Amino acid sequence: MFWLFFNHEQVRTMSRVKRRTTHPPYWHVLKNNQRQDEKISSDNLRFVREVIQDKYKNKSPIKGSDLDIEKKEWDPKTKRSGVIARNIGVQHMWEKDGKKVVCTVLHVLDNHVIRYVPPEEYAKSIIGAKVFRNRKPLGCLVVGAEAANPDRFTRQYCSLFSEVGLLPKKRLARFIVTPNAVLPPCTPLTAGHFVIGQAVDVYGKTIDYGFQGVVKRWGFKGGPASHGATKFHRRGGTIGTGRDKARVWPGQKMPGHMGSERRFCRGLKIVRINMKYNVIYVKGTVPGPTNSIVQIFDTLLPRRKFTEAPPHPTYFPPEDGTLPQEDIWDSSLHVFGSPSISV
Repeated sequence: MFWLFFNHEQVRTMSRVKRRTTHPPYWHVLKNNQRQDEKISSDNLRFVREVIQDKYKNKSPIKGSDLDIEKKEWDPKTKRSGVIARNIGVQHMWEKDGKKVVCTVLHVLDNHVIRYVPPEEYAKSIIGAKVFRNRKPLGCLVVGAEAANPDRFTRQYCSLFSEVGLLPKKRLARFIVTPNAVLPPCTPLTAGHFVIGQAVDVYGKTIDYGFQGVVKRWGFKGGPASHGATKFHRRGGTIGTGRDKARVWPGQKMPGHMGSERRFCRGLKIVRINMKYNVIYVKGTVPGPTNSIVQIFDTLLPRRKFTEAPPHPTYFPPEDGTLPQEDIWDSSLHVFGSPSISV
């Protein structure tokens, strides 16, 4: 009767499990169009473009007064949607006391809500079943960014955007939200979704270094440079013995694929927001190289969460099109152009 005490839901945590994949999951809809179109005349090409514009005619952006959902107040347990951004580099800032601060510049792309997946439907999916195995399920918002030409994508992928009336997006992401933070489709998300001084979590993929040796991957010292050393300068040495350790233990540090892993950077402070160009400056670094895609959302750290209500469920610009403030800085930073010495 030993099987009564066996845990059939054990999760393998050893390093022999594959940690990364170079292809999308099998349940994703085929995205890129593989077929080559035949040469068509300029008149036919112009006609095709007109048909595409009529089919994917963009709806007017939803304003705050046009929300067709029941508005609910914000509470500390609220989970809002996140945004998709592009890492466009690192810039140095200076505080008023002269201390230099390294900031990462994140450009929020043309984000729009594609659809809302209710809790009952999301809990039956492959990812939702794992996340909400032992707790109450929540719904998720599908957010898209970077509109592109529909000719580049398959018919199945374009059908995801036909009901919304938006051009197909290059990037898609899902954000788990509570019922009081649900947004209707076609709602735009901008940099005003966050506020100055807020702590956010950034999710992205680290730099891909490919196959690397133990010196670069794990920081090994390597072998001697001379005195009889032959072809052993950057090797790892022994990986086991012949007695008690007569095998290679799981987790042994050896050459292999380095980087290209998904990581979270939690608790990054927002120190500057440019409302005109939808740019967010966060204090610190984020995973991934320059021009990589990241996801930004409210932090999960208990001691760095919101104490006051943020733009809920999201920020909507004024209806007249004017910006209340184009460039917003944190109070601890020195604003460029302002006098640094006062007498």
